[in-house]
Amino acid sequence: GPKGELISDRYRIEDRLGSGGMSSVFRATDTILERTVAVKILAEHLSDDERFVARFRREALAVAKLVHPNIVQVYDTGNDSGQYYIVMEYVKGKSGAQLLQSQGTLETDTAVDIGIQACAGLDYAHRHGIIHRDVKPGNLMVIGGPAGGGGDMTTKLADFGIARASEQSRITQVGSVVGTAAYLAPEQARGDEATPASDVYSLGVVLYQFLCGRLPYEGASLAELAVRQQSEQPLHPSSYSDDVPQSVGDAVLVALDSDPEHRFAAAGELADALRRGLGGVSPPQTGATRVMAGEDTGSTRHMPRTEATRRAPRRAAPRQRRPAPAPPPQGKSGGRNIARNLAGLIAILLLAAVVAGAVVLATSGDSQKSSLEDVVKDNLNEQVDELRRVIEDNTQQ
Repeated sequence: GPKGELISDRYRIEDRLGSGGMSSVFRATDTILERTVAVKILAEHLSDDERFVARFRREALAVAKLVHPNIVQVYDTGNDSGQYYIVMEYVKGKSGAQLLQSQGTLETDTAVDIGIQACAGLDYAHRHGIIHRDVKPGNLMVIGGPAGGGGDMTTKLADFGIARASEQSRITQVGSVVGTAAYLAPEQARGDEATPASDVYSLGVVLYQFLCGRLPYEGASLAELAVRQQSEQPLHPSSYSDDVPQSVGDAVLVALDSDPEHRFAAAGELADALRRGLGGVSPPQTGATRVMAGEDTGSTRHMPRTEATRRAPRRAAPRQRRPAPAPPPQGKSGGRNIARNLAGLIAILLLAAVVAGAVVLATSGDSQKSSLEDVVKDNLNEQVDELRRVIEDNTQQ
């Protein structure tokens, strides 16, 4: 897409806005309607891959159905001499990723406003049978407001790059997961069906990052990160800043619950909780109340929080590993629980292999593509071995 190139005798390329492993996005001029648009062009080395082309076209067909002020509008799609493209609304603003890079954290009111508007877009998409599946700071465009140059602020969800209509068949291969690992809900990392609650989790990660300046789960290795996601609760957002109300942090922790049944069932519910949080009202239960997988006991049963049991804001402290729950009764159930958790953690490592492979594929020339399988295999074996050691250390008590 060099400057001046005409796509389908209509869209004149002006300049490049960004690139990813799957596509590049350009600012362009629609020479018929005389307006500025954004044109996403599928990467050349993927144009002859039927699976990627199908996913690319599915994106256009899915999102073209969505007309909402908090979603980037899709105008057109086509194929010009083997060059597949999507024409979208041009948004002149900053992405959430750019805001994090320049500001570190966002003011609570600004972060909540972005979150509420993103919830409106997600809720609309979910009601039309479409899961975004890739909510992250880079896919939230912010126009105006305190973070975007003044005036009224508008947030738009962008790049439904791996969205699919929930009533239609999968595009991804069995067992593979597509998305950005740090923002994936645990069930997505396991390869399970994505639901509206999966998008809620991903937006919860984004909100946590906006408020705290860091991800809710971090680790020196992928295995450490996976174990923490399964066994630990993130520090409360108010731990990092006294300016974050306890009630707002409580709402974010509900969105981050590892069990989708304990999260907000719909994006609209998260939006309502964020609004109430600004008024000092916490949701009836939060992610702080969840327990690790295992049999419920009198001391571990999931109970709603009350005013008396909510934690007061505290300073950030080194992350502590949560104590292991009481072992389940002798029998098959304990083995099933361990096997289920191990399977989930290994699935996350399989995701790492997919992501690592995508990076190699996007950055390697034709002469180097043959190394992809070995790179993925070596990385995966190393991480699985490390994870098994961690699991053994924590289960052989």
